[in-house]
Amino acid sequence: MTSMFCYQCEQTSQGTGCNTMGVCGKGPETAALQDLIVYICKGISIYCHRARLKGAIDAAIDARVLEALFMTLTNVNFDTDEHIEYIKELSLTLEKARQLYLSVYAEAEVLTGPAVFSMPKDKLSTLAFAETLSIMSKIAAAGDEARRDLVGMQELITYGVKGLAAYAHHALLLGYTDARIAAFIYEAFDYICQAEQNLGELLALALRTGECNLLVMELLDRAHTETFGHPEPTKVRTTPLKGKCIAVSGHDLNSLHELLKQSAGKGVNVYTHGELLPALAYPLMKKYPHLVGNYGGAWQNQVREFSEFPGSVLMTTNCLKPPADAYKDRLFTMDVVGFEGVRKIQDYDFTPVIEAALAAPGFSEDAVAKEIMIGFGRNAVLSVADKVIDAVKAGQIKHFFLIGGCDGAEFARNYFSEVAEQVPQDCVVMTLGCGKYRFNMEEFGDIGGIPRLLDIGQCNDAYSAVKIAVALAEAFECGVNDLPLSLIISWFEQKAVAVLLTLLHLGIKDIRLGPNLPAFVTPNVLKVLVEGYDLKPTGKPEADLAAILGKS
Repeated sequence: MTSMFCYQCEQTSQGTGCNTMGVCGKGPETAALQDLIVYICKGISIYCHRARLKGAIDAAIDARVLEALFMTLTNVNFDTDEHIEYIKELSLTLEKARQLYLSVYAEAEVLTGPAVFSMPKDKLSTLAFAETLSIMSKIAAAGDEARRDLVGMQELITYGVKGLAAYAHHALLLGYTDARIAAFIYEAFDYICQAEQNLGELLALALRTGECNLLVMELLDRAHTETFGHPEPTKVRTTPLKGKCIAVSGHDLNSLHELLKQSAGKGVNVYTHGELLPALAYPLMKKYPHLVGNYGGAWQNQVREFSEFPGSVLMTTNCLKPPADAYKDRLFTMDVVGFEGVRKIQDYDFTPVIEAALAAPGFSEDAVAKEIMIGFGRNAVLSVADKVIDAVKAGQIKHFFLIGGCDGAEFARNYFSEVAEQVPQDCVVMTLGCGKYRFNMEEFGDIGGIPRLLDIGQCNDAYSAVKIAVALAEAFECGVNDLPLSLIISWFEQKAVAVLLTLLHLGIKDIRLGPNLPAFVTPNVLKVLVEGYDLKPTGKPEADLAAILGKS
């Protein structure tokens, strides 16, 4: 297998699609097998949607589908053999879903496509079948422009569903679930698999994907805050301390917490990395003195940062890059994350991670202390809402900017740091996701004691941002779109697609999105989004700021 096609992330090659090797590092075989995983999930959905209409539900199937879809996100799993084994297990789940369907229907329908998938006899046959499921095959089969628009909308929904499934999987690991999530996934995939569709219905389904993701983000927020407490404004050390060390990257707070419990008293310092930086603001996490700070920045810098890190590294979720030999033997993955030759943690037993840290040299001395402020979730911000409102009414705060989302390697992403740095002194910048690493080490000062830079948290903490915006709108007796608030969003992978659809579902307009618009959104679909929601591509920082502030 020498060719592929994938355009699910922002950094897809040439802005159109990766066709020989993914920019993320995945090869054609992995890409094809991930298409097959999604295909099987669609088959499961056909059966489970129908079974649900008759009241038949299987929570184990629901959990498996969330996990499977998470595995297909960008920068999650690169191990071809692991994909093959997972597909074998998923085919058994498909049969389980079929039996669930048959248990409540006296007469079975004549179903086709993914509903009748049968596991091929060997790896070669599996790969051959998987290759037939590529996006290019769908585009070629679509024919005319109108059909290609439908394919683009189908992919937009699929990527949004992947994103919300990943967030739902995070919540499930903490014991939080909601049957409505799986119900929507099944309904959405069932519809996508139908022969006849129209653009209007698909657009409505995309907005419902955003609605479902809002439910998921609320669920995950509740899982985090009820388990770990509400984030608090916290000073975080960003330079290392002398001693043995573990860096924990990804998004999963539960895995970090379990590692902290197991490593307590072992003489090892633990550092967050990437999207786990916000963990340091949760009260329960603060009870562990060996959680000493954050190491490094955003995910795209990990090869250099992990090579220089003198300890073990645990990757808990997506944002894994193909590892360098310099640290591959002290890198560990878990859950659906995987890479060939990298050890995987099973059943939350972090003994190998701790042992690898103790065997590594660790930091030889304390670095010069540097700190940043984090922990401005909705609870923290709304607790001083009266001060914020008074500052706006007094003219001290003229505008709010939400500048956040995903980071990536391309030079064009400097746009977001340049905007943040050029925002006038009488404006407040809220940020979330790993995009904040482009400017969160800078000194922004304050306005009457209110910090000008408010780090709200992870990408999924867009829920906090929404709650803050809604609270401000209520206080000023206006709509969210009437607030002196502008959203400038950097996107990368499918979680970001889900968040964008949530914002569109909420009716939020005039969003600037970049550095490039999604390749899977066709010109006609983009026109609909521009005309309906005033969605804009990012431009030049100076021009965008002038246009924004000219309105306020």
